[in-house]
Amino acid sequence: MPINILMPALSPTMEKGNLAKWLKKEGDKVKSGDVIAEIETDKATMEVEAVDEGTIAKILVPEGTQDVPVNDVIAVLASDGEDVKAAGAGAAKPTASSAPPPKAAEAPPAAAKPAPTPAPAAAAAAAPAPKAAATASQTNGHARIFSSPLARRLAKEAGIELARINGSGPHGRVIARDVEEAKSGKGLKAPAAAPAGAPSIAPSMSDKQIRALYEDGSYEVIPHDGMRRTIAQRLTASVQTVPHFYLTIDCNIGKLVQAREEINAAAPKDKDGKPAYKLSVNDFVIKALALALQRIPNANVSWTDGGMLKHKHSDVGVAVAMPGGLITPIIRKAETKPVSVISAEMKDFAARARARKLKPEEYQGGTTAVSNLGMYGINHFTAVINPPHATILAVGTGEERAIVKNGKIEVAQIMSVTMSCDHRAVDGALGAELIGAFKLLIENPVMMVV
Repeated sequence: MPINILMPALSPTMEKGNLAKWLKKEGDKVKSGDVIAEIETDKATMEVEAVDEGTIAKILVPEGTQDVPVNDVIAVLASDGEDVKAAGAGAAKPTASSAPPPKAAEAPPAAAKPAPTPAPAAAAAAAPAPKAAATASQTNGHARIFSSPLARRLAKEAGIELARINGSGPHGRVIARDVEEAKSGKGLKAPAAAPAGAPSIAPSMSDKQIRALYEDGSYEVIPHDGMRRTIAQRLTASVQTVPHFYLTIDCNIGKLVQAREEINAAAPKDKDGKPAYKLSVNDFVIKALALALQRIPNANVSWTDGGMLKHKHSDVGVAVAMPGGLITPIIRKAETKPVSVISAEMKDFAARARARKLKPEEYQGGTTAVSNLGMYGINHFTAVINPPHATILAVGTGEERAIVKNGKIEVAQIMSVTMSCDHRAVDGALGAELIGAFKLLIENPVMMVV
C-alpha cells in the first residue's frame, strides 16, 4: 500500500514551510533515516528524514514551492514489493495549497477556472462580499497565493511575502510586474491583521501616512521577511504582556580576564599550532549564569497560567546575530558542562545559525538567556525577555574604570550587567539574589570548577 509523505511540522508553532530542495528523485530507493528533502521555515533550513522504507513513486510538490501547509501530502512512497508505477499513478493529486500554478509565461491557460465561490450560506457569513470575492480570486481553500513561477522567484529574492502583493493577472494572480512594483512599495497590502486578542504590531500611523512625511525618492522600501515579522510579533507580545523590571550590577572581572588568558595560553595545540579551544568572556558568562540559577532555583522558572514551571537544569539561550534578525540557540544543561565544551558548542551554533541550519530543538525552549553587546563597546543596555523565559541577562563591555577600594582610588576591569525579570515569576528580592549569585561567580571564576 502506498505511503504518503507529509509536510512535517518542524516546530510546535509551524503552520507552513517552503519546500526548498528534494534530495531524492522519483524512482530512488530510501530507507528510514535517509535525508530526502530540505524545508525552509522563517528561522532555519532543515533536513527531512524518511520514516519508512520504499521507493519514491511520485513527487507531488516540486522543490521551490512556498508556503506548503503542514500535513499536506508532498510525495508518495511505494513500499517494498509494491508496483512503483501503480503507486505513483494512484497518488492523490497535490492540494492546491502545495501545487504550483500552471506553467505559463505570465498567465494561466484559458481553460483555467477561478477558485470556487462559497455556498450562499457561507458567503452571507463572510460579508462584505466584495472583499471576500477578491480574496477568493487570489487564494484557494488553504490560503495559497496564485502566482507565476517567475513571480514567486522574484518575490523570494526580494524578500517580499506574496500574500502582501496585489495581483494584476487573471483572477488576481501575482505576476512578475506586480513584484517589480512591490519592490518600490507600490501595490503592497497592509500586513495581515493579528488574531483576536493578540497584540498588534502595526504602528499607530499607517504605511501611507508615514511615507507621506518623506519626499518621494528619498528612501528605499525594504519589505519585511518572515523572520523579521516573527521577531517583531514575539518581542511586541513580550513587552505588552510580560511585566518587566530591571536590575543592574557592576562586576569586577579582573580575575576572570587573567584566568582566561592563562587557560587559553595552556590550551593544547594540534600539529598546525591551532589551539584546541579559545575561551571568550561570554563562555564564562553562560557558565556563571547557569550555576547561579542552580544556586537560586526559585528563579529558574517559567510562568504559566496554570502554575509555575520550576526547571531542574539551566538551559541557557544565547542571542546570535544573523542576516535579517537574530536567533537564540540553547546550551542545554549548561551547569554540567566545562567552559571549553560551552565554547565549542557556541562556535558551532553561531556558524550554523548564520547559515540557517539550526534545528528547532536547538533554539526553542530554554530557561534563561544571555544577550551580549560588549563586543560593540556597549557598556549598559536592557534586553527584552523571550518567553517562556523569566529572565534575560544583558552583558556590557569590560572596561577599565576608577573604583574606590579601602579608601583609595584604583583602576579595575569592570563589566556592567542588567537582569530583566518577569515580575509574575521572579520578584525583586529573588531577582537580586540571582544577579548577586552571578556576580559572585563571575568575579571568582575558580568557583565555577568546584
